[in-house]
Amino acid sequence: MRWLVGWSSTAAGAAIGSAGATGYDGETLHPVGSQLLWGDPDPLWAVGDWRPDEVRVVNSDAQNRIAVLGTCAASDEELRRSLFTARGGALRHLTTWPGSYTAVVQVGRRITVCGDLAGARPVFHTPWAGGTAYATAALPLADLVEANLDFAHLAALLAAPEVPAALRDTTPYDGVRRIAPGHALVLRAGAREIVGYEPVASLAVAAPPADPDRAVDAVRDALVEAVRARLSAPRHVPDLDPGPVPGMGPAERRAARGMPVPGIGADLSGGPASGTLALLAAGLPGRPGTLLGHGTGAGERLLAVTFNDLAVSGREAEVERAGTLAANPRLHHVVVTGGEETLPFADLDGPLTDEPGPSLVTAARHRARFAAGSADHFTGHGARQVLDAHPARLADLLMDRKRRHLVRPVAALARADGSVMVPARVYGAARRLARTPYRAGLELLAERLMRRRFDDPKGAVDASLAGLAWARPGPAARWLTGEALAEVSVLLQGGADRSAGGSGQRPGEFRARAVLARSAADLRVLEQAAEIRSQRLHAPFLDNQVVRACRALPEALRVRPGARSAVLRAVLEGAGVTDLPPGWGAPSHASSAAATRAGLRVAADSLVDLFATPLLAEAGLVEARVVRKALRDAAAGEPLPLDGLADLVSLELWLGRLLARRGTCWTGTPARARAVPAGIPPRRGALGAGAAGAAGPAGLSG
Repeated sequence: MRWLVGWSSTAAGAAIGSAGATGYDGETLHPVGSQLLWGDPDPLWAVGDWRPDEVRVVNSDAQNRIAVLGTCAASDEELRRSLFTARGGALRHLTTWPGSYTAVVQVGRRITVCGDLAGARPVFHTPWAGGTAYATAALPLADLVEANLDFAHLAALLAAPEVPAALRDTTPYDGVRRIAPGHALVLRAGAREIVGYEPVASLAVAAPPADPDRAVDAVRDALVEAVRARLSAPRHVPDLDPGPVPGMGPAERRAARGMPVPGIGADLSGGPASGTLALLAAGLPGRPGTLLGHGTGAGERLLAVTFNDLAVSGREAEVERAGTLAANPRLHHVVVTGGEETLPFADLDGPLTDEPGPSLVTAARHRARFAAGSADHFTGHGARQVLDAHPARLADLLMDRKRRHLVRPVAALARADGSVMVPARVYGAARRLARTPYRAGLELLAERLMRRRFDDPKGAVDASLAGLAWARPGPAARWLTGEALAEVSVLLQGGADRSAGGSGQRPGEFRARAVLARSAADLRVLEQAAEIRSQRLHAPFLDNQVVRACRALPEALRVRPGARSAVLRAVLEGAGVTDLPPGWGAPSHASSAAATRAGLRVAADSLVDLFATPLLAEAGLVEARVVRKALRDAAAGEPLPLDGLADLVSLELWLGRLLARRGTCWTGTPARARAVPAGIPPRRGALGAGAAGAAGPAGLSG
């Protein structure tokens, strides 16, 4: 893991020592394994295995400086000029450079930390020592303030994971807060303020019509610049191979020792997102492949990695398309095979991540692919969320009086269902959503949770109809206790009261942003859980400029069937790539669901054992016997929501790893200064009181 952490104190003399602060016994605090970027009175550290080119600090003078951590294409001169603009309070320009990074600006005693638009690079903060501590990870702040678990947040994470009103700005750690995507944290001598840096569209006036061709060109330009930012960064060569192993070739030795191949590579699943990035990276000028003298000696070829699941069928066409794409002489193709040991739920060992996420149950599956990848590895994560149309966007079209653009998506649903009633049902649901206020949508969800009314969409039409709402229960909500659902319902009612004026967005846009934030947060968990030493995963679709370009796509273009593959095909054609295999861009959800069900069937016994005495039950969130029965039924083939079971299993895994954790993120602190220092007491019937702060400290022993 890598993060930055710092604080803003109330007075210039509050911090004592060289870039530190006094702990309980007068000792100096500083993060373990850190490098100091600047010192008192408002110090900032970079923690973890940052590469030298990933950490840049540019000074205008002693009181004005900027730190950029990550991949950023801005030159030092551009960073220096940005300080003068930021001095006047303008922030958006700090987020417009190609790449994925976190910018921290110090102007006098004012500290500004910018989050990203997707939520893949979040910013957290907590009150501390009379001021405010901030970080790009929640666990270091939880250690700093000895935070206990926030059980209301954990309940919301299971009951309504895509509803911002339920999650609010909380984290799994009580008192540690998250900055919403598209916002920045501004600290002035310890006092904090959260400001948005993106313009907000008006609900009263429809957005001006956008030219589809120009919008697609903007997506192409943003993606090309995002890929070029990675290619132009200094190459990183992992630690040298210490020597031969009998019976192993160089690639096998690297994989066994957890070392990636030097150079740049990409996923090549056969889908449109990964294929677009691989072809763009291979076609841009420069040296996208491995370094001469290392690895295969392929020089300028890009390493393309395809995962072939031997345990589950259904992806043969995708693997064949990947092989056709890899025939490009600029690509060096590697196929990684996986059996039952790489199925979801099969291998649940892994490190403690900053937060829980459903990708914990698939981390071993992804790690097998990443281990064969390069030191810098492109992934297509996020493309579906930024390019696809959420079903609720049909209501946006009605609000903008663009009814004729509903014809294509509704006709596609009718063909898939085979019913003549589909157009009327979809149009009626979209019309109801367009006329439903945001507050009413939250109240409806709160009532559904209280009455335990959960739907089971069967097919594309039912899923689209279920998505035509301001908010809906999460797939794991059906297995929560009544107390947990009641607590989330109270949170939603409070959110409805606070948002009497509405969400400020159209329902489709609102739902799409919430889904993107959820996906980006889970990708962050995956990066930590499946991390390969000396490797960097790059998700250009989640870069700020790519997200902005995708949001500017016209709704009429976005809702067309096959819009994502059509946009990416146009992107490649604009970049000079036209020879794509037949069937490129075809969806492949069925094979993923089959792999999940197969993994659940193989790992059923170990999962039941995991929930023999679950920590979730101690926290009052679930009944152990209910979850065990659900796991057995799903393994037997019952049509239960598998993603809900993944949510439950991943949260239980995360709590167990947190319980087994020792140590702290800080040095110079007493042994008690770490997150969740107490154990979980029996909390049956006490969830509401504990979450509201009326109960005593609760959490997991560190």
